[in-house]
Amino acid sequence: MADNGVAIRFEAVHKQFENLEVLKGMDLEVRWGEVTTILGPSGCGKSVTLKHIIGIEQADHGRVTVVGHDMNSIRQKDLKELRKRIGVLFQSAALFDSMNVKENVAFGLRMHTRMTEREIDERVGVCLDAVRLSGAEMTMPVELSGGMRKRAALARAIAMSPDFILYDEPTTGLDPGTAAVVGDYILKLQKELDVTSVVVTHDLPLARRISDRLALLYNGKTAIQGTPEEIERSGNDVYDLFVQGKI
Repeated sequence: MADNGVAIRFEAVHKQFENLEVLKGMDLEVRWGEVTTILGPSGCGKSVTLKHIIGIEQADHGRVTVVGHDMNSIRQKDLKELRKRIGVLFQSAALFDSMNVKENVAFGLRMHTRMTEREIDERVGVCLDAVRLSGAEMTMPVELSGGMRKRAALARAIAMSPDFILYDEPTTGLDPGTAAVVGDYILKLQKELDVTSVVVTHDLPLARRISDRLALLYNGKTAIQGTPEEIERSGNDVYDLFVQGKI
């Protein structure tokens, strides 16, 4: 554990797409073993932040460091190994529609490990059990409810025993009850797997419930970051407007 307990750091990061500047000097710290939730209105750069962490995007200016790697200069070999340590729950679940649940969860194991089919079957079973989907191995994604799709995608995200889990809008499109269940699983896996998690969401009740630290993005920068209690007491104008739904 290096860098004073900080696993991921953004320092004055700028990112522009054609004429649209999304990040305008963003700063962020993600600490080992914690859930850090990134809040903000639509289009503020939350998902772009996740893409920087996994090396899909690179900063135009500033620096992104992930476990000591400068993501603008990381070697492809090191990036490949780093990505094996990161599980991702995509906003739409992003299951392969032509594969059943078992094949979806096993996909990364077949691509990146030398596990036998028996070992893969055992690992898939463990992951599905962790999200209460045992018995759904042969089910196709089209047959799953929205909540079940999220849970199947979460099983896939943990299959490689990652050090990090990134959640991109994990409750979008779900009813309040199902969204609460997804929050339960985030907390459950955080405790059981001892991972470092980054959650992108506009779901303030979820963020307050699951987070060790919050960061609010606004106008391309981090308006405030800290523990939920610190932020609630801060009197920060941008945060207050976000809570009121005015931004």
